[in-house]
Amino acid sequence: MVNRRHIRVKVMQSIYAMHQNGSDNLEKEEKFLFYSIDNIQDLYLTMISSLSEICKKESEFLHKSSLKHLATPEERKPNEKFIKNSIFQIFAENNSLSIAMETRKIDAWTLNDDYILLLLNAIKASKFYADYMSNPASSFEEDKQLIVDLFIEVIVPNEKLYEYLEDDKLTWIDDIPLVNTQIIKQLKAMKPIMDDNFSVPKVYKDSDDKAFVKDLFRKTILNEAELAKEFVDKTPNWDSDRIAEVDTIILKMAICEFLKFPSIPVKVTLNEYLELAKEYSTPKSSIFINGILDNLVKELEVNKKLNKTGRGLM
Repeated sequence: MVNRRHIRVKVMQSIYAMHQNGSDNLEKEEKFLFYSIDNIQDLYLTMISSLSEICKKESEFLHKSSLKHLATPEERKPNEKFIKNSIFQIFAENNSLSIAMETRKIDAWTLNDDYILLLLNAIKASKFYADYMSNPASSFEEDKQLIVDLFIEVIVPNEKLYEYLEDDKLTWIDDIPLVNTQIIKQLKAMKPIMDDNFSVPKVYKDSDDKAFVKDLFRKTILNEAELAKEFVDKTPNWDSDRIAEVDTIILKMAICEFLKFPSIPVKVTLNEYLELAKEYSTPKSSIFINGILDNLVKELEVNKKLNKTGRGLM
């Protein structure tokens, strides 16, 4: 689920937090870094399970309405097309999802079902829902498209839901777009075949990515003074205290990859950290960082300190 860019974001944030807290407890901070990444799966399960909970709430509502003493004909025999949507059925019968929910003890909506009701009301007020329910025909593709549309256009943009997620776990703020993108990708890829149609993704693509978290964090923290020396003399017009804290961290991490990660191409490192600068630092940071790193790469090449292994890594 997590990609290398998101790993870099998490490491950058952890190093920034260490600086702000004045902490020198490497093991404690590393443990929290891995904890925050593992919690991405909890966010994923919370978001994906919101769909199932919405279906359950509507089922309960229709059942209660049908039992009313003065129920209308529509309430006695309601249109059940929405609650019988194929995607809901797949989620309800999916072992991967149920096992993950139980293992991670995800019960957010049991305690906060008011958010599910809020989302359900927004869904029933949408044109997507109205168009879907007014069509007497039914197909898997229509079912899937409805859930994709509702997730993208109704659930994801809901400000109350976002505020709840933000308040629940502070580390989720930057994880929400990553998780939502993963869910949308999976929803769009779903097929009518029940077996192996949907599975909860692993947090890390492979063991190399998990090792990358530890290596990047430790190698940057343990070599900060050495890494800083590589760029201090390349900023003559900037006092060190005038350079944004995030910029110095980005520079150290990038230089760490240049010098201590021989398998990562220079261009990949440059592109990744310039994107981080654009998103997390000042408007001019990416230009500033690009200039320093570009000059540094040339210098390292001349001094033969840029030892990359494999073809095409320069």
